[in-house]
Parts: sequence; C-alpha cells; structure tokens
Amino acid sequence: MEPASPAPLFPGVPLLDDLELVRLGLLAPDAVDLPRGTATVVDAEGVPVAEVAEDGALTWLSARSSRPFERWHLDDAGVELPAALVDDPAALAEIPDGTRTLVVLASVDGDDNQRDLDLVRAVRRATDDGGYALRVAPVGLAAPDRQQRVEQLRAALAGDHGTVHDLTGRGEPAAYQGQGQGVVVLLSGLSGSGKSTLARALRDRLVEDQGRAVSLLDGDVVRRHLSAGLSFSPEDRETNIRRIGWVAAEIARHGGTAIASPIAPFERTRQDVRAMVEGRGGRLVLVHVATPLEECERRDRKGLYARARAGEIPDFTGISSPYEVPTDATLTLDTTGQDVDPLVDQILAALELPAITD
Repeated sequence: MEPASPAPLFPGVPLLDDLELVRLGLLAPDAVDLPRGTATVVDAEGVPVAEVAEDGALTWLSARSSRPFERWHLDDAGVELPAALVDDPAALAEIPDGTRTLVVLASVDGDDNQRDLDLVRAVRRATDDGGYALRVAPVGLAAPDRQQRVEQLRAALAGDHGTVHDLTGRGEPAAYQGQGQGVVVLLSGLSGSGKSTLARALRDRLVEDQGRAVSLLDGDVVRRHLSAGLSFSPEDRETNIRRIGWVAAEIARHGGTAIASPIAPFERTRQDVRAMVEGRGGRLVLVHVATPLEECERRDRKGLYARARAGEIPDFTGISSPYEVPTDATLTLDTTGQDVDPLVDQILAALELPAITD
C-alpha cells in the first residue's frame, strides 16, 4: 500500500513570492525558508505551484493564479537595463537619466495588499508619462529579510555589467482613498461590559443622524449565518473573530462602515483583524470597553459568570481564561453608571467621519 500523499500546503504570500524569484533565477534556493519534508506548495486558490522533496529540491508544477498587473510581472525575458528599483512614489522624483525600466517592488497577490496595489498604480502612471518600461517584482513589505532580498534582486538583475539603481526606502504612499476610506469599529471587552449596547446605539446614530449605510456584525447573527457549526472552544472562538474581521475588512475595502463587538480577548487575534482592515486600505477604530469584572458580573442576567465560577463553563473570559488589555486602543470606555449617548458621542468623535453631502 502506497503512503498517502501529503496534504497541499499554502505557505502564505511571502514564501510564494520568494519561490517565484527562485524560479526566475533571481534568488538562491537556500535563501528561502522551505517547508520541512515533502510538500506540494499551492497558492491561495489551491493551484499547485511547486513540489518540495525531502532533501529540499524543487520541482516547478505551474504558474500562480492570475494577479492584478499580471502582464507586468517579472518573467523569463528579464529586464531592459538600466533599471531602477522603487518601492514608494517618492522615488519617482529621483529616477536617473537614461533609466529604461522601473521595477516596482510589490506583492499584489492576496487580500491585505492595498498599499502595494496603490504603489503599482502610481508607478504605472509614471512609466506612462516618462516612457519607461514597467516590471513588478514580488517583494512586499512582509518579505522575510526584505533589505537582503532587495540587494539580491538588484544584483541578479544587473548581472555582471548592467546597471540597476536602488531607489527603495524613500517614503510612504498616501493612504488608499479609492472608494473613500472605510472604517471598522471593533468594540472589545468582557461579557456584560456594554459592548453590544454601544454597538447598536452607534449604528443607530450613524444611520439616523448621518444617513450612513452601516453593517452591524452582531455576535448572534454572525454565529447563525457566518460561523454556523463552530463551537465555543478557544480555537473556534478565535476563528469566529477572524471571520468577523475578514468580513469587516472587506466592507472597509469598499468604503463602508462596519461595527463589531466580540469579546476578542487576545492581542494576537486583534492584531490579525487590524492587519486585515489596514491591509485593505481601511481604518480600524479599536474601542476597549473596560467595564470592571465586578460590574459585568452584577449585570449578568443569564447567570453565565456564576456558572463559569462553578466550573460549568470552561475557558470563560475573565474567570478561567484571561482578557489581554489592548495596548493600542483608540478609545477606552467604562460604562459603569454611564448613559449611552455621551459614550457614543466619544466614539463618533474618534471616528472623525467626513460629512455626507448630497
């Protein structure tokens, strides 16, 4: 009986970018942190890209799925020299005379890449205006040992006698404004802290007073439609929060407003949500609803805290599982003895949303 084939491995966009550079002969295989053992590397759509043998040898299977700006990506044809490497629009004012090709360093595969997509668009406009050729090299901000990758790419493209100018690191592009920057309000805190009440009141104010379209990602609704089948284990609860973050980030990508109020007790998961939102060009407003545990227990009409203290509910945040206080909250609110409207006023002030004009 033959052994079962290993499960396909999606290693993430940075490693796929590295493998592409290896395939083109622009990066040495030993510079890449390959998976251990035999593996079939697939892209985000499940297309097999490469086979990794037990000894680390690579066999190329197929090209990655099509990406934005695919026709400008580096290929086997190489680059017309002299060339210049750029990774921000500020470099476009410093292109040396005689340059024929602009090689923009950007990773445009995946969802969390709005910054790089904006960058390629800006460089493409410069190539159209200046008569340069355009090539896209898959070296994003998340690339491992990025500065080393830049130098390796420059040397490989230049070869023995060519010239490739390194114009990287000159600045940062402006925030994405393509659809009007979307915003995600994430209210995080203990059960009973008042998160859901604030979320609903904020939604109502935005709809009633400002005429905005708002998506309220209510916990029960999300559980019914998006996360049906997930349990309340620690792993599934974190999966639920990441799903909420993914949907909220997609709403923000298109200029919308999303409000979510999960407990979201762990810093790493909240940072994952932030990366999804900001990677898509949105803005995350993190509100820590810091109502003390004693007050949350006092309000508990369902008796959840009592059951948790009796050991009937495992991994209950605040009792048998920790809540990691955010270090990057936009706003911290304690709802103890407070009316809702003044607290919502504070959130609205933090949002700084532009007025809607007819």
